[in-house]
Amino acid sequence: MKVFAHTEPGGAAQELEVERPELEGSAVMIRVTNSGVCHSDVHCQDGYFDLGSAGRYELTAAGAQYPVVLGHEIVGEVVAAGPDATVTPGDTKYIVFPWIGCGECQACSEDRENYCSGKKRNLSVQRRGGYAEEVHVPDERYLVPLGDIDPSFGATLACSGLTSYSAVKKIMPLPADKPVAVIGAGGVGLMTIAVLKALGHENIVAVDMSEAALKNAQAVGASATVTVGGEDLVGDIVRAGGEKIAAAIDLVNNGDTSNAALFAMANGGTLVSVGLFGGQYQFPTALTAFNLLNIRGNFVGSLPELKELVALAQDTDLPKPPITELPLTAQEVNSALDGLRNRTFNGRAVLVAG
Repeated sequence: MKVFAHTEPGGAAQELEVERPELEGSAVMIRVTNSGVCHSDVHCQDGYFDLGSAGRYELTAAGAQYPVVLGHEIVGEVVAAGPDATVTPGDTKYIVFPWIGCGECQACSEDRENYCSGKKRNLSVQRRGGYAEEVHVPDERYLVPLGDIDPSFGATLACSGLTSYSAVKKIMPLPADKPVAVIGAGGVGLMTIAVLKALGHENIVAVDMSEAALKNAQAVGASATVTVGGEDLVGDIVRAGGEKIAAAIDLVNNGDTSNAALFAMANGGTLVSVGLFGGQYQFPTALTAFNLLNIRGNFVGSLPELKELVALAQDTDLPKPPITELPLTAQEVNSALDGLRNRTFNGRAVLVAG
């Protein structure tokens, strides 16, 4: 089968032919119809994540082996199934949950596979992802029916949507009028704003350096916006929300953004660190105690949370970010990654099979 793989860190995606794996147990093969392009794929293409003074976290240290097939926002159809699977090949489309754990640790036994402490099987890192004609999914339980959701939008739910939903759950419950800052109005940021809006939150402050991104943020539900680049970012965030913020969801998550969020925080506030842009915290430790602040990490979400999010998208008019569709080819994989790296995309990019 055809895949679009990176053969070395920093390299471009290349079209390769690989052997189709044998299906055992409840495993399935999915023909990819829609594959979202996520900013974390840019870091994976580089081959590492920036850990500030701690150095780099190499993709190979996470269990990746080259050639690497990226892409973890997958919608597709079953084309083959293992002997124990109950799904059958057909026209039904599914969103694929890609954050697959070892299946043996306590977190996995509690359906919290994104917390897995064992040998992970994440699609696009330890296993081939969705920049391919087909993707091997080790169990049919990781398929969530798409229903009548637009398939390109549905693909984005598997990561940016799920990450947003899980992060929002970490700051709730909050009074609807208390300010929440969403830092970074790219794909995940727009989904975070959309989820907050769909859940009834009213005071949402979007923070970004791009005026176009902030216009998108207003379109999906932001009540106020802050442009990064002024002399008093902390003050701008507080003024935009009307008071010190009750929470911040940081989709950038570098030293500058985390610092601004924490200084803008009301007593007892919560910072959810999501982004992977790199750096390290610079906030005074004593103020964390004095101000009773909470700092929580968020890495994607769980399979039950994805099902909850899909149900929300099916039952409500969940605001959608702008989506640019591109053909699922090696050339367009590279084009999409370059677009994300250079911030030339308006909203999300999704690769669509011909």
